Amino acid sequence: MRREQFIIDLMAGGRYTFTSEEALAYFGTSAVATRAAIRRLAADGKVAIPCRGFHVIVPPAYRDIGCLPPDQFMPDLFRFWSEPYYVALLSAAELHGAAHQRPQRFQVMTGKSRADIQCGKVYVEFILKKKVERAPVVMVNTPRGSLRVSSPEATALDIVSYQSKVGGIAVALAVLEELADALDPRLLADAVADRDMLPAAQRVGYLLDLLGRDDKTVLLYDAVAGRIAHAVPLAQALPVRGVSTDRRWKVRVNDDISVAG
Repeated sequence: MRREQFIIDLMAGGRYTFTSEEALAYFGTSAVATRAAIRRLAADGKVAIPCRGFHVIVPPAYRDIGCLPPDQFMPDLFRFWSEPYYVALLSAAELHGAAHQRPQRFQVMTGKSRADIQCGKVYVEFILKKKVERAPVVMVNTPRGSLRVSSPEATALDIVSYQSKVGGIAVALAVLEELADALDPRLLADAVADRDMLPAAQRVGYLLDLLGRDDKTVLLYDAVAGRIAHAVPLAQALPVRGVSTDRRWKVRVNDDISVAG
């Protein structure tokens, strides 16, 4: 049938996503008939629809989850939206080898507020961030193309800045411990050039020192020492009254976290 041939032709050309407009052009019928054809493909489990107007072909190997893994369609989705993005937080940390804290959702930073999506058993969480296009990223190859992922250094800074999205400061510490070897001290210092990155730099510096990884923080401290004006709470969601303050990083230690071992 023509609808089957449509997705076969796309896959033969290395394509695993398509837009409603592309389907309409292929079938050459009315928009109503085209939508009906796509709904039939979706009902057969051969196509998933993560958002309006954008469709994902589901090969047999992924029929059990009802969608491609998110890393395999995210670049096409953001090309469809014509927006900047990068894979972030626990999802980025996992791609950099810090896989102990496996995320329940695929986490993506965006420059525009968007509702989270569910595609079969795949969940994607979109997190709004200003100046998202300026974050340091690396390109990670997937079976369907290249994915924009926050660099290890940017991931470390995001992890402490978006604590509520990762499970709290104790989880952030655990991720940093796994991520530490991947951090380049010079790139970490370069990543905090903007003034709004200072609170993240203070928290990351404190936590890395706590982990005994002061080899990663010497250049970071040089980059921020003269610019730190205020103490920041280590845990964003907890009160700070009566807690001690780390004098080096000016971090108010308002959570009793410890290093394993």
